[in-house]
Amino acid sequence: MMDDRAVGAGHLVAVLGVGVPLVALGTLDVGTAGSLLTSLPVPAGFPVDQFLAHWWVFPASILFSMIALSSGVSGALFFSPFFILVVGLSPAQAIGAGLMTEVFGMGNGLLNYVRQRVVDYATAKWLLLGAVPSVVVGALAAHYVPTTLLTLAFGVGLLGLGAFLVYYEPPEECVPGEEEGEYLERKRENTDRGETVIQSADGETFRYDVCWRPPGVMLATVGGFVTGLISAGLPEITTTQLIVRCRLPPRVAIATSVFVLAIAALAGAIVHALAATPVWYVVAWSIPGVLIGGTIGTRIGKYLPSDLMERALGVVFVGVGLIVLGSELLV
Repeated sequence: MMDDRAVGAGHLVAVLGVGVPLVALGTLDVGTAGSLLTSLPVPAGFPVDQFLAHWWVFPASILFSMIALSSGVSGALFFSPFFILVVGLSPAQAIGAGLMTEVFGMGNGLLNYVRQRVVDYATAKWLLLGAVPSVVVGALAAHYVPTTLLTLAFGVGLLGLGAFLVYYEPPEECVPGEEEGEYLERKRENTDRGETVIQSADGETFRYDVCWRPPGVMLATVGGFVTGLISAGLPEITTTQLIVRCRLPPRVAIATSVFVLAIAALAGAIVHALAATPVWYVVAWSIPGVLIGGTIGTRIGKYLPSDLMERALGVVFVGVGLIVLGSELLV
């Protein structure tokens, strides 16, 4: 017999089919929408009133997804602090909702990279060996770490990721191998690990030496744990290390990082969903929002200066991190 969570997921489409186009667009008042929703076979316990009261999460999700995909940063950097500071969720709830939203939001980008055939699957499988177990551990830890410590960790994480966006060059402008270091350079030259050849769908050929795996697995493990704990960090760490250490072309590095994040984030979202009841009345608005915003963002992104946007967003995330820390330390 199916439990309430499975039934809730099954009826999510029915709920969205009524709530999103009618309430968010203003063609149906909340009271009438509530009556209409309660007439549907909504599972017992579904908070219809809370769902309708949070309609504004939908347009906010469209905006966040547009900005994230057009600038190339992780959407979870927006959603988790938004869910904590504005929606009022607990850190564990916000992180779980952020991961669930991110899984759906990155679908368009992942499918696009797979179709372009620019994912380095051989490298990705090694990164996943570190990322998937650690994101599961991080997701579990988020439900057992005291709320105060989790909030502080989240604030510090935002500061670090914001500083990362300000300090590092955009992936498209990084020079492959520029920060490999003398030791890793000798390691690369003295070990014959072969060559990787990627033939994209548009006819472009990428050739590069196979990267030394252990440091990459270690960094993916760290990034996975941070992502499970605060819902962001893995793509930033993975993309940068693939370019500056492994000498992958930026196009291949970004595609491979998105592939790794998709699987790792899905694992983390499942753990959060099993460890606690998902906040359906929030993700029921955020998921369709990112699907719409992502479609728009991928189209307008090529017209925006990504380097300036990433640095501006980095400053914003540092500010949000300070607000999160201040709200916990000064109260």
